[in-house]
Amino acid sequence: MKNILPFIFTVMLLLVGCTDRDDDTEAVNIRVKNNNDFTYETVQVGDSEKPLTDIAAGKYSEYIPFETAYRYAYVRIVASGETYVLQPIDFVGETPLNPGFYTYELKIGEDGLIALEFKQEL
Repeated sequence: MKNILPFIFTVMLLLVGCTDRDDDTEAVNIRVKNNNDFTYETVQVGDSEKPLTDIAAGKYSEYIPFETAYRYAYVRIVASGETYVLQPIDFVGETPLNPGFYTYELKIGEDGLIALEFKQEL
């Protein structure tokens, strides 16, 4: 029994420490969910330096930290060789997001327009 206790303790630590995010609570962390039934080859969100790649249908990307972000953003998606863009005009009247974790659920409609649904993670 004594030999198994360190093993159980180690497993419990690993399970408690495993999440899908970095828990950087000082930044605005945004991820993308692909709400289409095809893969997004690349997704550029706002002024992020690194585009997200290969987001499968129904799946989430990793979180991207931002200093400042809003409930919507510039989004550029490349999928099936086509490029789709959501271009906000401005952020007048919008309040910057507080540090935390958020999801932009994206769907390219039959009209070629990107719909963005904003979700705050708990």
